[in-house]
Amino acid sequence: MSKELFCIKQQQIIDIWGNFAVVDSYTNADVGYLRRKGLKSSFARDEWEIYDDAQRPVGRIYESSLARALARKYLPYVGALIPEKVILELDGRPVAEINQSFKIVGDIWEIDCQNIPPDFDRRVLLSCILLMGIIERRHD
Repeated sequence: MSKELFCIKQQQIIDIWGNFAVVDSYTNADVGYLRRKGLKSSFARDEWEIYDDAQRPVGRIYESSLARALARKYLPYVGALIPEKVILELDGRPVAEINQSFKIVGDIWEIDCQNIPPDFDRRVLLSCILLMGIIERRHD
C-alpha cells in the first residue's frame, strides 16, 4: 500500500458528464476512460459509461434499482441511509456486483468481481467506484 498504482484525471474543467481517464501511475499510459451519464445520474439512478484504452465503449456501471436510487436521492435524511447496489456490465452482460453496507459514518463496499474477464483492467472498476462515491454523493 505504499506504491501508487493508478490515478484519475478529469478531461475537462467544467463538465456535467464528467469524462475521466484512468492512468497507470508507473507508465503514464491511459488504461481506460469513464464518462458520467450526467442527466440520468443527476435525476434518476447513477450510471457511468466505461471505455477501453482506445476510447471504445466496453460497458457501463449503474445502480441496480431505480426505486432505491430515487429514494436515496429524494428522501431527506432517510435516503442517505439506504445502501447502494451497483452492477458492472461488460459487452451487455453483468460481470460484477458492488454492494454498499449500511454504516452511519463512512462507506464499506463489497465487490464480487469473479466474472470479470482477465483482459479488463480492474483499476477502471476501482476508479469508477471511487468517482461514484465522491461525485454522486455530492449531488445527493
